[in-house]
Amino acid sequence: QVNLVESGGGLVQAGGSLRLSCAASGTFYRINTMTWYRQAPGKSRENVAQITDLGINYAASVRDRFAISRDNVRNTVYLQMNNLKPEDTAVYQCKMNIYQYSTGSIDYWGQGTPVTVSS
Repeated sequence: QVNLVESGGGLVQAGGSLRLSCAASGTFYRINTMTWYRQAPGKSRENVAQITDLGINYAASVRDRFAISRDNVRNTVYLQMNNLKPEDTAVYQCKMNIYQYSTGSIDYWGQGTPVTVSS
């Protein structure tokens, strides 16, 4: 069984910073792709940032403000969020594509950590 746990969300003023973490635990061979999503009230879930062995992709709305990174030893993905704006307010979730010998590659989701940015 694989479990993802996010942390680091909270309440900040516009212009502030937060660092989100998502750690995977369980039995698996390799984590392939790590992705951060967010869903704001009344909006669809949005792909914020993704990191693979081939590179990194960001949504246009967060490019130059957010930075995604991974620690393969600790099975953890991070999202450094700088110059936060009220429009960044959302529940942030991580997703990892994980290969297990018994199942092959499967997507796993964390429960989400809320981020609120005040004006």
